Amino acid sequence: MLKIKPFNLFFPSKSQKKHKYGSRLLNNITHTPHLTVLKMNVPEFEITTIPSIFESSPNTFDKTTNQLVKGLKIKHDNKFYIVGELAENEGIMPHKEINCSPDSLDYNIMMKSALLVANAKIGNPITVTTGFPFATYRLNRDEAQKNLIKDHLVEHDASTFSNGSVRKMVIEVKSGKILPEVLAASLAVRTIENFNQDFFMFSLGYGTFETMFSSPSSDFSTQRASSSALGLVYAVDLLRDELNNMQYTSMQNDRYFDLALQNAYIFLNRKKVDITDIRKEVLNRYYDNIISPHVKRAFTDKEFSKAKAIYLSGGGALYPELVARFMEEFKDIMEVKIPDNPNHLAVKGYCLTSAKINGEDTTQAVGIDLGNSSTIVCTIKPGTEDY
Repeated sequence: MLKIKPFNLFFPSKSQKKHKYGSRLLNNITHTPHLTVLKMNVPEFEITTIPSIFESSPNTFDKTTNQLVKGLKIKHDNKFYIVGELAENEGIMPHKEINCSPDSLDYNIMMKSALLVANAKIGNPITVTTGFPFATYRLNRDEAQKNLIKDHLVEHDASTFSNGSVRKMVIEVKSGKILPEVLAASLAVRTIENFNQDFFMFSLGYGTFETMFSSPSSDFSTQRASSSALGLVYAVDLLRDELNNMQYTSMQNDRYFDLALQNAYIFLNRKKVDITDIRKEVLNRYYDNIISPHVKRAFTDKEFSKAKAIYLSGGGALYPELVARFMEEFKDIMEVKIPDNPNHLAVKGYCLTSAKINGEDTTQAVGIDLGNSSTIVCTIKPGTEDY
């Protein structure tokens, strides 16, 4: 019997529903070659989300907000960049490259922003774990690790949210790790969901769709089954094409269409347009053209005979249309499960890894998910862990 747990979904605005979860307890220890999932009461995570967009701007934005995270203005290579919500509200065409490398401008701007937010939450020093899609993990791991563990000088303009001016902050990253994003999600499943059997991990991100066969005995039980395909950007591009047939939309950025897909409506020529039917169509095309064929290529009957469940993570797991397609395809095979807040699963796995690196000390543990749609910073609320 296929089951699906309730969680916050990207329902069309007319019928949007919200659900709340209770706490869960972890009672097992699961060992991997490099990491140990901790035996602990599942802690209370503190999540901060930054839209993954930025734009260069010499303009001043005095006291446009009262919060650092909503007023990020970062200096990099002698230029100021507005980031996240400030870029969304004040920018002209904010942007971010998909699946960028550690030496790119996009990666450095978003990483500096995330580190600044992490420092504001828990101070210095910190341990940071972050990652990449499996497709680019090996290519970027060594350089990213080298650039991560050091003292970071972050210069930012504090006048956007306070009476301050340009400040220089030294953020001490004393240790850290780079993981494949899908692995981080699977580690969070084993800790938070207390699932101690083989399972499939499907990560439905904006830039990539990731698959993995997870076993309690190793990081990657079958590396052949760990792979990447196009993410939700495929559906967003289809949505853009459909809307271009209705109205000239080329002056809007990717973020605008990403939000339209989430909300199932869009404003065009000062009119609110319901795109529920278009959303369903493009998401079904995405599933038929990308997801289903990729899963068939990634796994053999051998993996299907071992796996006891499918776990979905990433922002794509918030779309009822996509969840319904997974349920339909696998209804006679195995249970499909969606954890609470599946879009936060990877960053929680990163944060738990940082706690383990710290010798089970959560006070300096940080997870950073430099996503293509959102950059997420995760810490653990003091006093909610129990080792």
